[in-house]
Amino acid sequence: MTTIRLTAAQAMVKWLSVQMTSDGSRFIEGVWAIFGHGNVAGLGEALHGIKEVLPTWRGQNEQTMAHAAIAFAKTHKRQRAMAVTSSIGPGATNMVTAAALAHVNRLPLLLIPGDVFANRAPDPVLQQIEDFDDATVSANDCFRPVVRYFDRISRPEHILTALPRALRVMTDPANCGPVCLAFCQDTQAEAYDYPVAFFTPKVWHIRRPEPDARELAEAVATIKAAKKPLIVTGGGVIYSGAEPALRDFALRHNIPMVETQAGKGAVDWQEQLHFGSPGVTGTDCGNKLAAEADLVIGVGTRFQDFTTGSWTVFSAPNRKLLSINIHGYDAAKRGAQSLVSDAKVALEKISAGLGGHRFADPDFAARTAWFQTTEAVMAAPNGAGLPTDAQVIGAVQRNTGKKSVVMCAAGTMPGALHVLWRAAAGGYHMEYGYSCMGYEIAGAMGIKMAAPDKDVVCMVGDGSYMMANSELATAVMMGIPFTVVLTDNRGYGCINRLQKGTGGAAFNNLLDDSYHVNPSQIDFVAHSRSMGAIVVKAGSIAQLETELQAAKAATIPTVIVIDTDPMPGTGAGGTWWDVAVPEVSDRIEVNNARKDYEQATKRQWLVN
Repeated sequence: MTTIRLTAAQAMVKWLSVQMTSDGSRFIEGVWAIFGHGNVAGLGEALHGIKEVLPTWRGQNEQTMAHAAIAFAKTHKRQRAMAVTSSIGPGATNMVTAAALAHVNRLPLLLIPGDVFANRAPDPVLQQIEDFDDATVSANDCFRPVVRYFDRISRPEHILTALPRALRVMTDPANCGPVCLAFCQDTQAEAYDYPVAFFTPKVWHIRRPEPDARELAEAVATIKAAKKPLIVTGGGVIYSGAEPALRDFALRHNIPMVETQAGKGAVDWQEQLHFGSPGVTGTDCGNKLAAEADLVIGVGTRFQDFTTGSWTVFSAPNRKLLSINIHGYDAAKRGAQSLVSDAKVALEKISAGLGGHRFADPDFAARTAWFQTTEAVMAAPNGAGLPTDAQVIGAVQRNTGKKSVVMCAAGTMPGALHVLWRAAAGGYHMEYGYSCMGYEIAGAMGIKMAAPDKDVVCMVGDGSYMMANSELATAVMMGIPFTVVLTDNRGYGCINRLQKGTGGAAFNNLLDDSYHVNPSQIDFVAHSRSMGAIVVKAGSIAQLETELQAAKAATIPTVIVIDTDPMPGTGAGGTWWDVAVPEVSDRIEVNNARKDYEQATKRQWLVN
């Protein structure tokens, strides 16, 4: 057997550089790295040696580097991914939140945190977590609940099995998610005679599981028996590349569609059978169909509580739930009739089974009325006063096109965008599985790296911007242009509204309602400019529209700051959301909200 002598770190990056996709690209596009004493000598030297083949990028924060990697993978529909490495200790645990985000969203991410010394000779090393009862535990064990596969590389030959297992998980359509390979720092530097054959380029094909024949026949029969079916489009449609199949299925059988946050953009909003969104952030016309549907056909969705209005929105008597999903865990939720399959394959096979079967027209007048309503909600304001978030969305909508991608993650904007944004096919990117504040700017950078031909618009509130903004400097340094629309409503406006809506007093959300000695005076223009971005302050919706056009020609990020009113919601759409209200309170408002809450919970469908 022919061998080559390499350190474990050199062997790892050499192997990663030859893992390919079916279109000839690397599956791991590159590595985000912040070096420290747990990875600088081993992985750092190895990455330097292969930098012309496998690029390394330096970020400002381990969590947000991972966010950029996640956004890249999501944009590539899980067909490509990135790796992220950190030192031991805080560098590693900074990535735990990002791992959870990738886990919830079923997205591939390779995390390579440094770890303690396998030989234990210098223990305890700087930043080492010591478990008093278990000597095998390190800080990296925090990753175990939030990754799909965990391994600790404590011998150089471990990578011969660990790396293929990692890529198997990341390319598995059902179990896809983050992987953590905790890499002991002395092992990184240890040499071993690796088989040359181990570094033979490998193409990873993502399989398309076929449905079980019995489940397929039952699904066809259930759909034929329905009178008013409704399709709920989830992110699995996009990851499967099933967007055209879904559109053709809906049109052929005349079945209306609504989209979850993850599924939004699978079908162009102008399709007549597209009725917007369901649930808490649902359209009026979409929720009307949801309430009337006798069969809800979920395609690639987890049926999150926002989608289901905490299981109150699909309220027709004796309605049935058919769940088409790549994973049996998701397909069986809420007692659903399951069809475990790739979404594209399932839709094509069901359609063939239905033949020419078509359903009666849905209420197209309600759809028309909805768009008329939202046109007014998103229109530019006529009078004085701060604009609403809906009016900001309207301005962005009027100044984007088919090549644009709007993105967000947390706060007011996700709900407002879900219910109002008119997404072109492929024009929407929302991290709402984990709704992680601070994802936005790093995520926008990752999207632009994955799709450089797209105009990326990042919608972020001042609260989320303050959580994590430092990758703006990275994007400037790397020459990655995108537009940030920073809405400043002086605090957490979304949660302030929720707090008041459940009877609570305005407290600790808006800056003026939080403990302070000196009033907050954050200059977002100066702050963003200090990181090298192009920055402007828009004093009106009209000026915002002008600056949005100007930003399209920029070669670095542009930040447009605009003050907004924190009080109004979208003014359209929506349904109830289960947020538990205290049973006992001194506040009359809370007691009244509790009565409403108890009535609402009686409408929940409780089968699990």
